[in-house]
Amino acid sequence: MATPVSTISPESLKISQRQLFAPSLQEIKNVLSPALAENFSEVSIEVVDCPDLTQQPFTLAAAGLGGSKTILEVGGPSFLLPSVQRDKVYELKSILNRINNGKMEKKGFVIGAGAGPWPRLSRNCEMMMNVIVSPTDLKNETRLSWVGPNEKCILEESLENDLRFALLANLYLSEGKPGKVLKVHAKKRTGNLDFIATMQKALESHYKDKLVGLGGTFLLKQGKAKQHVMRDFSSVPLTTEKALNDWLKFYDMSAPLIAVGTFVSAETDLDLRVQHFHSFSHHGEGGHYHIDTTPETVEYLGYFSVAELLYRIDQPAVGVTFGKD
Repeated sequence: MATPVSTISPESLKISQRQLFAPSLQEIKNVLSPALAENFSEVSIEVVDCPDLTQQPFTLAAAGLGGSKTILEVGGPSFLLPSVQRDKVYELKSILNRINNGKMEKKGFVIGAGAGPWPRLSRNCEMMMNVIVSPTDLKNETRLSWVGPNEKCILEESLENDLRFALLANLYLSEGKPGKVLKVHAKKRTGNLDFIATMQKALESHYKDKLVGLGGTFLLKQGKAKQHVMRDFSSVPLTTEKALNDWLKFYDMSAPLIAVGTFVSAETDLDLRVQHFHSFSHHGEGGHYHIDTTPETVEYLGYFSVAELLYRIDQPAVGVTFGKD
């Protein structure tokens, strides 16, 4: 039975707005290409028309990543660590209304990684947000995963009208329109960095005095990935990286996995999470992406867009130095 918990009033949320530096896709391609080539033996990166992402293998709620491209970062690991703040429950549509001055007048397509609505399951869970919200329509294909009996990963679709999430989220907001995107294809990992970290660190190195952010989706086409799912909330404070990792349940999850999330060039004074992707599948697995575990056979295919605006929502007063991977 769902636990009755009120969501945070959007009017009470502190929201900071930051204009992002938005280089051309061609420039981003030139920045990312050398880094990807250092970390993978086969790399192709192109500026292309976005394919229809509602189709296989991505199966997202909207076709494209274009229109009013925005990153939303809500809450943070400080609301989970060292002890959970259970009152940090948010509702997406009310947040979108708030940043649109009280009224949403166009479609919002939101994808990304976060903590799921624990009151929905009466337990902690991971969220892979995948939803279209508009003044007249709702299409919610969000997934939730949690650690079930015998520590098996359980993955299910969210309730259609439940747009809640908890604690933290890194979300990419657009109008779901077609348009140009960055297509990144990489095979056979030869370096130590994961697929997203390779690109994030390239941005960090190149744009030292500018904040750049990307959002989108990638497919683990071949191989397996190390992913975690949060167990139910810890009864004792998690004060170290070791305690956190002992609490998390790690899995070796199999392709195909469809990941959604964001990455930015720097933490800045906004205490941003520089990368955060969660993946779901159609074979019952899903969680927080860390890195592939089959470097010899791994294959990635990603589509990303450059965000123009960032909203930092309910930034914790005090950050944490661990748990942000």
